[in-house]
Amino acid sequence: MPYPYLMEMILAVSIFVIAYIFIATEKISKVAIVLSGAAAMVLIGATDAEKAFYNHETGIDWNVIFLLLGMMIIVGIIHKTGLFEYIAVGAIKKSQGNPKTSLVYLMILTALASAILDNVTTILLAVPMTLIITKHLQVSPIPFILAEVFVSNIGGAATLVGDPPNIIIASKADISFNAFLIHMAPLVLLVLAVIIPFLVFFFRRELINSPEARDLVMRLDAREFLKDLVLLRKSLFVLTLVMIAFMLHAVLHLEPSIVALFGAGVLSAISGLKPRDYLQDVEWPTLIFFIGLFIMVGALVNVGALGEFAEFLKEIFGDDTQLASMVIIGISALLSGAVDNIPYVASMTPIVAELSQNLIGRQENVLWWSLAFGADFGGNATIIGASANVVAIGLAARAGYKISFLKFARSGVLVTAISIAMVYPYILLRYF
Repeated sequence: MPYPYLMEMILAVSIFVIAYIFIATEKISKVAIVLSGAAAMVLIGATDAEKAFYNHETGIDWNVIFLLLGMMIIVGIIHKTGLFEYIAVGAIKKSQGNPKTSLVYLMILTALASAILDNVTTILLAVPMTLIITKHLQVSPIPFILAEVFVSNIGGAATLVGDPPNIIIASKADISFNAFLIHMAPLVLLVLAVIIPFLVFFFRRELINSPEARDLVMRLDAREFLKDLVLLRKSLFVLTLVMIAFMLHAVLHLEPSIVALFGAGVLSAISGLKPRDYLQDVEWPTLIFFIGLFIMVGALVNVGALGEFAEFLKEIFGDDTQLASMVIIGISALLSGAVDNIPYVASMTPIVAELSQNLIGRQENVLWWSLAFGADFGGNATIIGASANVVAIGLAARAGYKISFLKFARSGVLVTAISIAMVYPYILLRYF
């Protein structure tokens, strides 16, 4: 590699590592760090306006940004109806005001919704309800939010639409919705069966409230929290259409971002609300954080850093498919926690496609499943490992609950380790 390009690569990697360290230490705003990092990448020539804003492979993933924006607007309007309060009160009454039982119900609902919708949309819907639930239960919402994030990433792995990396993989490998369900869902169910009780045990000391708090919960009437039934019917109608369009992605050929923006536009038009009423619920800092992060990771792609790493992996694997599968799982789990699993998967798909060219029979897509499991489950390790993580942390911070990088990683790394440990025997037994 020519010396100037090598220096550019070294500088780009150094900028990313320094930014990551600052994000982890939390001494400076995450938004300020990623924007400074993005600007530094431009200054050293690792990216430019064309590559950052217009190149889908090396720049901002506008589909993710606009999907989030559209769903944030929809959720902001629904929030005005009191639906979240209604569901939240119903859930905690069903659990008799017991925080542990409430958490189990919420995790099951979150995992299921993430598989049907997608994990980011689910978190946008779940966190507002969680804040209400924990307020009535008189417990901290932090363990609830963390648990929901973890199971949303796991549950989302079950289907093609459940996690953004799966959509990227399906597009590159031409894998159907049913194939994802058949190959990914069985292990996802097994992992959830282990992770849900683990999380209840892990957070057990924070899931305690008083008998008085439980009595107050049982006196609540969920119907009293519904504020605007007309707007509620409009909101549910539009949300249902949006969800159906998400699930018919392969038939309609409409990007989820287009569907979300269209739904947001229709609902805002028929809601009768003023823009300021629902735009205040949009997590602008989260969207800006993603923009900066995409630019930095895109710069690593531009200078060839991720490409060099992928070539290095190819040299190691040779023709050993089993070794390739095992390494892809582990590397994907590690790197998805460091650079966000969406750009990571986007950079790895060409390599996995090349390695999968001559595979047939039951091993035909094994490297793709390895990549999907590693990236989806590995995204639980850190705050920036998956889109759902960043969104949840932003929503919690807006409500006054700060979840630090270390607080997240303390439980996230354990969840990732347990999940990935279950992937290895599944892949070996089913495909080798």
